[in-house]
Amino acid sequence: MSTEELVKEIGKLRKEKKAVILAHNYQRPEVQDIADYVGDSIELARRAMDEKEAKILVVAAVDFMAENAFLLNPTKKILIPSLYAHCPMARMLSLDDIRRYRKKYLRIPLVLYVNTFAEAKASCEVCCTSANAVKIVERVEGDTIIFGPDCNLAEYVQEKTKKKIIPIPEHGFCPTHSVFDIESIRLLKEQYPDAPVLVHPECSREVRHSANFVGSTSQIIRYAQEAKAKRYIIGTEEGILHRLRKDNPNKEFILASVLGICPNMKMNTLENIYKSLRDEVYPVTVPKGIATRARRALERMVELS
Repeated sequence: MSTEELVKEIGKLRKEKKAVILAHNYQRPEVQDIADYVGDSIELARRAMDEKEAKILVVAAVDFMAENAFLLNPTKKILIPSLYAHCPMARMLSLDDIRRYRKKYLRIPLVLYVNTFAEAKASCEVCCTSANAVKIVERVEGDTIIFGPDCNLAEYVQEKTKKKIIPIPEHGFCPTHSVFDIESIRLLKEQYPDAPVLVHPECSREVRHSANFVGSTSQIIRYAQEAKAKRYIIGTEEGILHRLRKDNPNKEFILASVLGICPNMKMNTLENIYKSLRDEVYPVTVPKGIATRARRALERMVELS
């Protein structure tokens, strides 16, 4: 089936089944283009809550994001088009880690990035996103916080607050953001001295400190829209370039590393989105007890932010 035929069939199935397609900013361009809404992880979850008439939500993203949609929309059918769209960083945090840290640091609050699975969220006081992590940590009681699973985001939060941050696990990281290095950025800055550097807080300290702006994907998108520069160096997954270029056709965006591609995000294709709608696969569910506790951590985040 050609791309045009797939797009047409997806449109038919979407209408027949009252389905909404949600795509993350890191998805393939063609997936972003057929989505009803494109955003970051928490924007997708919130958007899902707003889709009152939808019967099915197809989440073109990675596994934990589909879980987030289920947690906030337990009465809807949530589908993820690919069973291989895993988040490596989310898998770095185990329940054994959480139990061990809880035992070692009694009565210390645990704040978890939304880039975690529901069973981990069920064990924490509150969740956060890269956009609101600093605000959430500042509003959680206590001078010390256990924070996971990304050690770079944990370090960034500690730099921006007066609190002591204990990373869990000690070396959790995003493989895609780890490829951005200071030497590549220095070379690009020499080549494009007029270009501000915009990077994600999951990048290393050296990369963050070399940037003009550090923020989540939604914050990077907003910064690029509002700033007056005509050229930008981008330090996050390459899928965001499609959104940036669509929103800013008169501006130039340069990826800080050609290696900055998440293969897991790219598992979602037009073909498997079509099959997902046609056959209603693959449904995402979370056991009721875990879902109730994990949902509470997400709702607490909304309250604090």
